[in-house]
Amino acid sequence: VGASGSSMDLRSVAYVVVLSVGLLTLPSPDQQIQDPWFTLMELLILAIAPAMVAFAVAMHSWVPAECAALSLLSVAFMVMCAVVTCPVHFLVLSVSRDPAFASAEWTRVVFSFTWPSVSYALDILAWDVFFPLGALFAALCVRGTPLAGGVQMLFYSSSAFSFLGLLGVPLANMQIRNLGIIGYAVLFPVATAISAMRFRTERFDVRAI
Repeated sequence: VGASGSSMDLRSVAYVVVLSVGLLTLPSPDQQIQDPWFTLMELLILAIAPAMVAFAVAMHSWVPAECAALSLLSVAFMVMCAVVTCPVHFLVLSVSRDPAFASAEWTRVVFSFTWPSVSYALDILAWDVFFPLGALFAALCVRGTPLAGGVQMLFYSSSAFSFLGLLGVPLANMQIRNLGIIGYAVLFPVATAISAMRFRTERFDVRAI
């Protein structure tokens, strides 16, 4: 729990920093984040997704037997998130930049992160549907001490904000969709950081939090 949580937190902090710089340097709000920030974000997501799954698996290995089904569901949805988002970002980094694809007229509606596009829709499925379900079931596994209540609320809040990002789709407003970023890039890493800190300082068992 400690190692996987810390690993994801460091990558998430880097992602938030790069995202912030990318947003601040946007030519206009309706455009995609520009390079080099966009490429760095893609690489960081490819690093964050496996660490997120590792944390879910570590948590599953420590929860009491009565929570095993819930924590297994958390692992399953985190894996689904990673399995969807990793191919999307790898293809955007590799295939979409090949001259044979970059010059095609349909490239924007497949690979771009301006709405609507296939890549954007799949990424929303990963981070605003599968991820919040994973965070929700992680929250249901946390119980025990007063600190556990805070960690649980962070997981619940992370799930709620990520679900809110879905509103950007029917409203065709990706500024609203950015609410999801608060859930998976800020609140969830804070929850895992607290878990990792306690595990390292007290060698705590997740069954006690």
